[in-house]
Amino acid sequence: APPAPAGHTLKSPMVGTFYRSPSPGAPSFVEVGQAVAKGQTLCIIEAMKLLNEIESDAAGTVKAILVENGQPVEYGQPLFVIE
Repeated sequence: APPAPAGHTLKSPMVGTFYRSPSPGAPSFVEVGQAVAKGQTLCIIEAMKLLNEIESDAAGTVKAILVENGQPVEYGQPLFVIE
């Protein structure tokens, strides 16, 4: 596997299903190369039918999105790299 890009890794705070946009067909919250602010919503994780907005814990530029839309994620799984 290629090494993860350098930078801050945002990890999943819960087990659930990863979604890049607020609803099917809607634009993604963020794209690679986009600048983000601390507290900005990056994705949604659905857990037990609850949609949890996951916010960035750092300001910077999105260097990588490590999970595919609709993919199940584990607690502590890296989701984004922000530099």
